[in-house]
Amino acid sequence: MDATRPGKTRTTSVSLSAEALDRIRAVAGPRGVSGFVQEAVEHELAMIDLDEIVSDYESRHGVISDAEVEAARSELFGNPDAVRPPADAA
Repeated sequence: MDATRPGKTRTTSVSLSAEALDRIRAVAGPRGVSGFVQEAVEHELAMIDLDEIVSDYESRHGVISDAEVEAARSELFGNPDAVRPPADAA
């Protein structure tokens, strides 16, 4: 059963394996189990949204190529091996 807390949060019960809970407690640090689980859930929801975006794109433009994936990865995370022109070059 959910119990409402102030500040747009709710308390709920979640069952986890003992091993998973032990690992979460070992790595969660000051954010605690709730913070860890919140971040994990937000990440999973973002991945679901991303999958929907990719599926929509591919339905209109065809399958995303490996080169396009690498270009996007470089744009998002940087690519130390990429040679980029100076910012003032145009």
